[in-house]
Amino acid sequence: MKTAKKLGLAVAVATLGMGMSAASMAEEVNIGFSGPLSGGAALYGENVLSGLRMAAEEINANGGFDINGEMHTVNVVALDDQYSPAQAATNAKRLIQESEAPAIFIPHSGGIFALMDFNVEDDFLIMAYTSVPTITAQGNPLTLRIPPTFDGYVKAFTDYAIEEYGTKLAMGGATHEYAKIWGSMIEKAWEAKGGEVVAKNPMDYNKSADFFTGVSKLLAEDPDVMFVGGASEPTGLVIQQARQLGYEGAFIMMDQAKIDEAAVAAGGLEPLENTVGVVPLSTDESEAAQSFIKRYEEKYGKTPGSEAAYNYLAMHALVEAMDMTDSTDPKTIRAAMNDAIAQMDSSKNPYAVEEIDEAGGFVTMPTMSVVKDGKIMEVTF
Repeated sequence: MKTAKKLGLAVAVATLGMGMSAASMAEEVNIGFSGPLSGGAALYGENVLSGLRMAAEEINANGGFDINGEMHTVNVVALDDQYSPAQAATNAKRLIQESEAPAIFIPHSGGIFALMDFNVEDDFLIMAYTSVPTITAQGNPLTLRIPPTFDGYVKAFTDYAIEEYGTKLAMGGATHEYAKIWGSMIEKAWEAKGGEVVAKNPMDYNKSADFFTGVSKLLAEDPDVMFVGGASEPTGLVIQQARQLGYEGAFIMMDQAKIDEAAVAAGGLEPLENTVGVVPLSTDESEAAQSFIKRYEEKYGKTPGSEAAYNYLAMHALVEAMDMTDSTDPKTIRAAMNDAIAQMDSSKNPYAVEEIDEAGGFVTMPTMSVVKDGKIMEVTF
């Protein structure tokens, strides 16, 4: 960030003799968030929000950021949408009109698609936490996709599961838009690989904690592999209840759910034996990831997942772009985001994102892991 400007302002503040810090005199820039903060996906929404808030607090504790010689701080304005696209759209309108937010973070594809209907006209940047490939394929000039797309996961997970566990698949994913897209793609990939989909029974992971009836319908067809996934906590419950009903097969876990987080709800890693999913952040041994994990654990008392880490780095990049351009204009911020990513301190970038592609996606390599003998093992693909 612009150290010379900050130093000049600090001197000016000191000469006032008022005993006030630069941060206490700074103007606020509101950054919006709309996501599930109640219901079955509440933990997922809170995990996303924790990363945003952690980044904002670090930025503010460091004096904020400079726009044309004036210091500004970040204020995260968070609204609950209970995973509803319609409520997300209503929240976005409120965040623009009442809080004048130049950017809104949103962690579900249904809400993102709803906001894309009017974000260019209303002039705000969508910070999209979703791996749905079609988000950036839409060509929306004010949308950025934060995690990698899941199409790479679909093929890799399918290939591995068929080769290792068998060809009969039962579809037991969630019912929200993101899960429907994931499910449709993995069904096609499974059949293209020569597998058979023997049962389909999507379940509402957001409203239920009792999945015995739905899981029983899937198990009646004696699958080798079960596709599951929504937020981590209900996904863990689905797996736990499948094991309680006697299921001994494998699981493919949609990337929204994280193995280590689902294990907490399932009662440990044992029920997740032979579960294929993404590599949890907790197993990343890079210096940047371990630094973030340590600071997060000190602040929140728990190990962070990818939701927190990705949104943490995205908030830092967003503020870096505002600082670089002396602007809160969404179009100006968007144009500077690639340079902002490149200039970020590595400690603020736990996933080592190096660039944003032409479509607006943060470039990160997808990963795959499997639970073997009670341990999470990374698999190269």
